[in-house]
Amino acid sequence: MSDMTIDLASVLGTVAALCSIASFAPQAIKIWRERDASSVSLKTYSLTVTAFAFWIAYGLSIRAWPIVASNTCALIMAAIVLIMKWRFR
Repeated sequence: MSDMTIDLASVLGTVAALCSIASFAPQAIKIWRERDASSVSLKTYSLTVTAFAFWIAYGLSIRAWPIVASNTCALIMAAIVLIMKWRFR
């Protein structure tokens, strides 16, 4: 594998991680501003938070720190939405 391929893979992985993390921000901001989370699916966000927890466990088990770090950030963002779902019923 060439250095160019490794650099491209790192860039692609970083962009993917940032997009995954940022994807929760619009929903969180909307809920916070409107104080209404009725349109958010509790089942979907519960499953999403669970999935990120498993990704973190997987990353820890194979010692892949980029997987751990990015999924920890995404877990936090998804958990914020889930917490606001419970708070603003």
